[in-house]
Amino acid sequence: MKKDDPCTGVCAWDGRTGWCLGCGRTVPEIKAWRKLTPYRRTALLRELPRRMQQLGPPPGDADPGGRPRGA
Repeated sequence: MKKDDPCTGVCAWDGRTGWCLGCGRTVPEIKAWRKLTPYRRTALLRELPRRMQQLGPPPGDADPGGRPRGA
């Protein structure tokens, strides 16, 4: 991961939202990342935590009760 790049190397997409499960960006946002202005990058970086929270815990993570997600 580069200093200003939110990529985590997961690169799997949520079928409902189209967001990457690792960083929260869409494919077009990932492709355009290097060409975005600093303002647009900052705006997107501020949006990503909300998206990641909306996606929920990564697959395989246990819930507080110790059960696998979806069980």
